[in-house]
Amino acid sequence: MELLTAHIKKLIYDGVIARVKKSEFASASNKITMIIEQLHESIPDDKRISYGIVHTVKELGQFLYNAFGENDINLFSASSALFDSGKTSESKAVALCILSFYGLEEPEKVFPYFEAAANDDDWELREISQILFRKLIKPHPDKVKKFLLKMVKSDNLNCRRFAGETLRPVCENKWFYKNPEYSLSIIKHLFKEGKAYPRTSVGNNLSDLARHLPDLVYNIVEELVESGDKNSYWIAYRACRNVIKKEPEKVMQLLKVTSYKYKDRIHTVK
Repeated sequence: MELLTAHIKKLIYDGVIARVKKSEFASASNKITMIIEQLHESIPDDKRISYGIVHTVKELGQFLYNAFGENDINLFSASSALFDSGKTSESKAVALCILSFYGLEEPEKVFPYFEAAANDDDWELREISQILFRKLIKPHPDKVKKFLLKMVKSDNLNCRRFAGETLRPVCENKWFYKNPEYSLSIIKHLFKEGKAYPRTSVGNNLSDLARHLPDLVYNIVEELVESGDKNSYWIAYRACRNVIKKEPEKVMQLLKVTSYKYKDRIHTVK
C-alpha cells in the first residue's frame, strides 16, 4: 500500500523539511502530527490492523531520515529537537523513529530518548518506542545489553516493562532463538517482578520463546515454580499459554495444577 503519495510528500517538504531548515521545530512537529493523522485516515478500515499507527510512524520516519540526509540537515540535532518539541505521541514517535536510524551508528547517543519515551505518560508512545528500539539490539548487543540492564533494574515500572517488551523474540529479535541466553540474562532480573505491567511482559516474552524452544522454557518454568515466589509462579503460568495446547499434561504437572485457564480456554487433566 502506497501511503506517501505525491500530495503527502509535498506536505512533508513544505510543512516539515522547510521548517526544520529554519529551526522551527515546534511548528514542524505539529505538521508531523497532522500528516500522521492524514496517513492513518487514508488506510482502509479492513487494513488498519496490518497498517496501523506503527506502520505510518515507520513510513514517515524513514522518509524523513532520508530527506534530512538529502537536504544536508544535521540528523541528530534535528531529530532530537523534534522529539523535545513534540506535543503528541505521534510526533514524538516519528522523531524517535528517525533517531533509531541514527542509533544504528551511534546507539549510546539515542538511549536517553528511548528511556524518555519508555517512561512517557502516553501508552502509545511507550509501546512504539520498544518496537523501534529492537533494530539496535543485534548491531550493538553489548552496548544495548548494558542499557537494558539499567532499564530492567530501574525503580520505574515503565522502564522495566520496556526492557521486557523490547526483548521479545519477534521481528528483528528472531536471532534470540539461536542465542536465548542474551535476552534471558536480562529478563531474569524480572523473574520476581511485583508489578503486573512489567510482569506480564516477562510472561509473554517466555511464552514467545516457548514456541521454538519449549524445553528451555519448561526448565525455566520448573525453576520459577520451585522458587516458591508467587510472582515467579504467575510468570511461569503465563509462560505456558502457548505450549499448553501441545503438551497439556506436561505443563500442568510442572505447574502442579489439574486445570489450566487462559482467557476463554480451559485445559484439564483427563
